[in-house]
Amino acid sequence: MPKELSMSKEMSTPNGHGGHLYMQTNEVKNAVVHYHRSANGTLTEVERVATGGAGSGVYKPISNQDSAPNAFEGAGSVILSADRRFLFATNGGDNSASSFTVGKDGRLTLLDTKPTGNAVQGRSGTAKSVAYDDSRGMLYVLHSFGPDHLRLMSVSSDGKLTPRMERYTANTATKLNRVPTMAVISPDGKFLLVGTTFDLPIAISGTYPDGSPILWVTGPDGKTRSVASNAPDPDGLVVFTINEDGTLGAPSFHDGGAGSPFYIAFLHNRPDTFILGYAVGDGVATGHIDEEGRIGIGPLVPIDTRRGAIAELCWASVSPDDRLLYATVFGYSNITTFHIDGLEIKVAKDPACPVVEGDGTARGLCGDITSGPSDNWITPDGAFLYQIYGNASRLVGYATQPDGSLSEVTSVKIPYNSPQGLAGY
Repeated sequence: MPKELSMSKEMSTPNGHGGHLYMQTNEVKNAVVHYHRSANGTLTEVERVATGGAGSGVYKPISNQDSAPNAFEGAGSVILSADRRFLFATNGGDNSASSFTVGKDGRLTLLDTKPTGNAVQGRSGTAKSVAYDDSRGMLYVLHSFGPDHLRLMSVSSDGKLTPRMERYTANTATKLNRVPTMAVISPDGKFLLVGTTFDLPIAISGTYPDGSPILWVTGPDGKTRSVASNAPDPDGLVVFTINEDGTLGAPSFHDGGAGSPFYIAFLHNRPDTFILGYAVGDGVATGHIDEEGRIGIGPLVPIDTRRGAIAELCWASVSPDDRLLYATVFGYSNITTFHIDGLEIKVAKDPACPVVEGDGTARGLCGDITSGPSDNWITPDGAFLYQIYGNASRLVGYATQPDGSLSEVTSVKIPYNSPQGLAGY
């Protein structure tokens, strides 16, 4: 049972002196776990609040695996509004989204749960990532499977959700089974950027007799091609213009720079600059977007892949001063840190922390046994980084160090394989 805390002064301490962290369990009966974060980085569970919707549980729709970590194959399934009044979460099992109010003590109250508008096909839905436009009161819900990857919900002043009829796709004319990963609104509110991972999900491409995924398939032209997005076709980063009423313009497709431009993280102090993390490209790069939505991507900065490619570098957090980038490497069960210096990125620590062992039942695309690390989150003061390791049933907190290394300070038990999403303050 969750350990209850009193409504003490400690519960409402400001950034730099503790705070709050939220994660969805993604269990079939989905819930958001609320942790109190102490000044020294340790976590104490406060409450579990049901979302009113269903998670995908341990089942992974992307690969049709009965039990595997990173069921969403995406990021950003739990987010806070800029004013911290509301928390939003997806429910991947039944394709719905939930809204909560956030009290002064960090406690959550469920406000609303509404279907996204996409019917569930098969064993699970795939609603995975949310982005919220505070100024327009619009919530964008991204799904792994299309063709209607993006659905919209109006958010009232009191946090109630109203599903809308609009629907948008990340597919191209020739790629009808794309798997997008996350949706991010540019800091100026003009564009919605969508990352992608596969042009054909493993659930369709299939697996070999040993269970390893089929990553190369025969294309319409008879030639063998990778199922990874942006490899080699330069169209893996999708950009939508956001209209004044919050609806979206037609998508434009851009070179994401390398295979599977999975994660998008804008810098805090340079609103036209973002970092891309590549699940198949095994590294990161700097991106730039201008006022017209044109994209430019810098060179790939790779991690050490001597353990085997594909390493699946899939999530990232940027330090508040924009100097360090913490990238989660799913296949290797650890984190790599990069140093950001202007437009230049260099590896700072690879790896930045010891491997966290899973139970031996999950493997990455490189074939390595993995503990399935997924979403991470850095505190507003940059002092602590938190990382989900689903196959190890652990949420680990690290103290960040000036050289980019990470020192474990806390670890709490979480549900097996399924948890997704981290947000906090």
